[in-house]
Amino acid sequence: MNNPSVADILIESLPYIRKFYGMTIVIKYGGHAMVDEDLKRDFARDITLMKFVGLNPVVVHGGGPQINATLDRMGIRPQFVRGMRLTDEETMDVVEMVLGGKVNKDIVARINRQGGKAVGLSGKDAGLILAKKMQIVYQETKNTPPEIIDPGLVGEVVSINADIIHTLTEKGFIPVIAPVGMGENGETFNINADLVAGKMAIALSARRLIFMTDVDGVLDDQKNLVSSIQTDHIQQMIEDKVITGGMIPKIEYALDALNHRVEKVQLINGTKRHALLLELFTDSGIGTEVTK
Repeated sequence: MNNPSVADILIESLPYIRKFYGMTIVIKYGGHAMVDEDLKRDFARDITLMKFVGLNPVVVHGGGPQINATLDRMGIRPQFVRGMRLTDEETMDVVEMVLGGKVNKDIVARINRQGGKAVGLSGKDAGLILAKKMQIVYQETKNTPPEIIDPGLVGEVVSINADIIHTLTEKGFIPVIAPVGMGENGETFNINADLVAGKMAIALSARRLIFMTDVDGVLDDQKNLVSSIQTDHIQQMIEDKVITGGMIPKIEYALDALNHRVEKVQLINGTKRHALLLELFTDSGIGTEVTK
């Protein structure tokens, strides 16, 4: 069979463009796609195209590798528990500088160079993200007692001022959000970007939430992609150790979003070129979709 022509691809995408027109889609942007130059350019083009064909993309980005590189230059060794970065005041200064400054503005500039109208935001801007200190309960095994770990200036989302984002998207802008929040007493909190993306999707009544990762999605015990999962199967997959490690919190945030009327959560491999477009606008998609 001949390879599909450009016309075939465009025709295949048409029903999806029509279906998603006007829809708010929250995208968590992270992993290797934020490091590789070609992938960064692809991401900026994909987000711009999504806006031009009538979708309302909202980007929440990470920046772990960039933060680690800066900490390394300063001689500070990062520590993590359940994927959460333990954050003292010195580390928080670096996190805010890297996420809200260098990383955020680089993403904004790349989208704008492609013709989009991106606006960079921190969760502290206009009270976008109100946060509180997170307490981490860690249990190494079922037979060991749980331990409460103080993560420092790590936060969880209390509320999101959705009006700010709605105003921007209605005016044709693409919000790009750094996952830093503000406490009720003016404290600055580092918040996991996956967590912020999930809560942002809920606050915006988004129809779709997409997590960009460095793997194809959820893999079965034979390392084959699981293309679709329903929520009532997830706990068994965790118990069977089909879903493990860093995928567990992403799935937990997906469940939270689905329980708050987000229609579908998709986990895709951001190391694949134009992963967003392939997932949204083709019949087969490329990742794992999680639905009720």
